[in-house]
Amino acid sequence: MRILHVAAHLGGGVGKAHSSLVAADPSFVERHYVLMETPRDPRYAASIAACGAAITIAPTPEELARLAAEADIVQIEWWNHPRIYQCLCETAWPVMRTVVWCHISGLAAPFVPAGLMTAGDRFLFTSSCSLASPTVATLSPAARRGLGVVNSGFGFLPRQKRSSRRRRPGSVGYLGTVDFSKMSREFFDVVDAAVVDGEPVSVWGAVDPASEVMQAARAMRRPDSIRFRGHAEDPAAALADIQILLYLLRRDHFGTAENALVEAMSCGCTPIVFANPAEAAIVRDGETGFVVDDAGEAADRLAFLLAHPEAAVAMGRNAAEDVAATRMPTYSAAAFARIYGALIARDKRPVNFLAALGTSAADWYLGTRSVDGSMMPSGEIERGAAAKGTIDHFFSCYPQDESLQRLVGGGRAG
Repeated sequence: MRILHVAAHLGGGVGKAHSSLVAADPSFVERHYVLMETPRDPRYAASIAACGAAITIAPTPEELARLAAEADIVQIEWWNHPRIYQCLCETAWPVMRTVVWCHISGLAAPFVPAGLMTAGDRFLFTSSCSLASPTVATLSPAARRGLGVVNSGFGFLPRQKRSSRRRRPGSVGYLGTVDFSKMSREFFDVVDAAVVDGEPVSVWGAVDPASEVMQAARAMRRPDSIRFRGHAEDPAAALADIQILLYLLRRDHFGTAENALVEAMSCGCTPIVFANPAEAAIVRDGETGFVVDDAGEAADRLAFLLAHPEAAVAMGRNAAEDVAATRMPTYSAAAFARIYGALIARDKRPVNFLAALGTSAADWYLGTRSVDGSMMPSGEIERGAAAKGTIDHFFSCYPQDESLQRLVGGGRAG
């Protein structure tokens, strides 16, 4: 069964998910990855290739169409990356069987265009929390029945884990994005309120010394209660060093699988998370960790675990058992095999991505800023760094695009 994957790149969570999936695949699944960009971090692509999957980078539209025609199923790895829009809307696609695997939650901007959910044969989220997104609510009951969920966040395999003998009672840490684009600004307030003495809280992840995160840490009552450890080359080893994972994220973050959270739980860490949809779909409050409503409750739960290390150990054990039973690569590989098996019985058919996504770069950008893709006043279009899916990210890919220029200039794009 030949599966052609079309993705912007294989970095971050997407690359990590697929490197795990390929290693867990049944023997009859053969994967070929087509990337729009050369991976900045080649580790996951190299791991995927080592498992026998083919990788093609930046093919011509004609080559991509040929590969799609030869495949049994074409799987689109979708998030709001400008290059994937261009690929989908400017390729003369053959008839094909199509799966879209969505790697953003869609609960808040960036939203998932409704047309994309119904364009192909199957549309899959990576978390059940996304089934409550406002775009899903606009679909007909029949269209909603065609949606599905395949998890993309996996626990460590037994051979990947590090011994927990070094884990010290009361050790607290965070591992993930160290930036307020995802991390909650209340993180440092919680540490200030709960960590009175003992060892500092370890923060693993690359951080800019001039960032707002560092400024917030320096403004703490006890700034020495935080220790920035930098990028974790070996996350399993870092997680083996802590008992409590203080994983407090922004309420409007667009993550779904939360790899760092799942990996930490698989290592026996006890998480404290805000009651955001993605985290609440992973952590069972009071059983595998604590799901809290606000910073005050987070501080109370952290203080409790610090005072009762035996409770942290017990909940961490529950967390590891839960991940082992629900969130390992073999389960998602088997889920995809079932989906592919059902699809292979269907005839290939045309897919109109232009109708689903729009005909211009401005359409593509606006399609994720509101549920109906409506025009926003130019003053509401935030300019800045070319972060994922921002208007400046689109400009970095299409610097001369007239529709984007009209959009930021206040005119209606077309």
